[in-house]
Parts: sequence; C-alpha cells; structure tokens
Amino acid sequence: MFRKKTETPAGDGMDYLESIPRRVVTLWIPLILFLFVLLFPFYWMGVTSFKSNEELYNFNDFSPFWVAHPTLDNIHRLLFRTAYPEWLLNTMLVSVVSTFLSLFCAVCAAYAIERLRFKGARYVGLAIFLAYLVPPSILFIPLASMVYAYGLFDTKWALILTYPTFLIPFCTWLLMGYFRSIPYELEECALIDGATRLQILVKILLPLAVPGLISAGIFAFTLSWNEFIYALTFIQSSEQKTVPVGVVTELVEGDVYHWGSLMAGALLGSLPVAILYSFFVEHYVASMTGAVKE
Repeated sequence: MFRKKTETPAGDGMDYLESIPRRVVTLWIPLILFLFVLLFPFYWMGVTSFKSNEELYNFNDFSPFWVAHPTLDNIHRLLFRTAYPEWLLNTMLVSVVSTFLSLFCAVCAAYAIERLRFKGARYVGLAIFLAYLVPPSILFIPLASMVYAYGLFDTKWALILTYPTFLIPFCTWLLMGYFRSIPYELEECALIDGATRLQILVKILLPLAVPGLISAGIFAFTLSWNEFIYALTFIQSSEQKTVPVGVVTELVEGDVYHWGSLMAGALLGSLPVAILYSFFVEHYVASMTGAVKE
C-alpha cells in the first residue's frame, strides 16, 4: 500500500543539464542571445567608427556589418576638430564631484534614518524614495530659475549642484537597505565602550558597508555621466558641455549627421563606465547578494 520514499542526491536537481542537447537549449542558446543583444550595439558603434563616408552610405557595394577599408578619419575629426577632450574632462569632473558629494549626504541621511531610530524615520525614508521618483523634466524648470538667480548658468557648478537632487535620494535609499542589514549589536557594543556616533559611523559601519558604498557610487557615477536634460538646459558654451550633450549638439549640423564621429564619441564616452564596472564588479555583486551576517 505504501511505497518507500527514495532519497535523491543533492545534485540531482541539476541533472537536466547533464544532457548535451538540454544544456544547449536551456543554457547556451539563451546565453548567446543575451550576449548578442547586449554587445551588438557596441559592435555597431565600433564598426561605424572606422568606416568612411562611402562605406556608411553605399550599401550596394559594402556590407553594413563589417569594415572593408578601415579609417581613422572619424576619430581624428572627433579628437582634433571638436572640443571632445574638453567634454570628456568636464563629464569626468562633474560626475566624480557630484558622486562624492551625493555619497556624503546619502551616508549621513541613511545612517540617521536606519540607526538612530527616531520617530517617523520610516516616513522620512519613504519621502526620500518618493523624491527619487519625481522626473527630472519637472524639476529642471525651478532649478533653472535658481541657477540663473545665483549666477551659475553655463558653469560646471550648475551641474555639480543640481545632479545631487536625483543622486542623493537614490543613494540614500540604496544605503538604507545596506545599513539595515548590519547587526545592531556592533553599534551597541561600541556605545558601551564609549564611542561616539561619528566614531561608530567612520570606524565600524563604513568599513563594513564598503560594497554598498561602491554600488551606490557606481550607480551615481553612471547616472551623472549619462545625464542629458540638466546638461542641455544649464550649459550653453561648447567648452563647458558634457559628452552626452556635446556629441549630439556639436556633431549634428542642420540635417547632416556625422555618423562616424557620432559613433566614435558614443563608444569612447562609454569606456570609462565600462572600466569602472570591471574594476569593482566583485564589490558590486557582493552588495547585490547580501551584507554583513551575524
């Protein structure tokens, strides 16, 4: 009447991958499709960057998917006939300064909300998260009035001081979750030993929250690097522009699109973010998978 339940080894849950056809269908084909969708835009930008105008517009004699006669004219025009190096430096300066400023404010806010346990802390955290959901297209009009009023128009400070309006809420919300996962016993022991709140934050919480800080910093740097609306509104002169705005506004003359230089500018502009992710990928994954365990 009763059948004895047979125990299966722990590894039997992945037995369906032992068969080569199943492994191809369930693993390799989805992985190849994902990599193709992910990497094809970069391949297209790279191929277009080294094409001449004849190859770009003559599809009858040349294939659009590879380069027949590579040329460096597009990159030469981008680097030496435009202010692209200055745009790159401006973008790097604005992104780095606004990221560090936002991280400082976010750390203070997240620590106060999650560790001080004051009345209404949850509602403050919710309000900060809701502030992040406000679209920049609504905020840039009142911010433009303030930028004009304080004489910051067409300066890097206009971007450095306005980018934290959307970076701080995001970083605070991200760090709140990470600070929440750090055991409270560590802080209580430090308080018993006579440590101040500032010492606890600097010497205990921040070293433990390095993966979370790196994750928030990467996101903030990426958001500020790719920001377009504020940079288009607050910057007018070519020397002060950032890469997203400069490439679009300076490399398009009327109805003429310099596709080779446009793709080269987009490709070179994406390299710093890709390099940043490659250096801190381990800390980034650690912040996404877990925090400090008791």
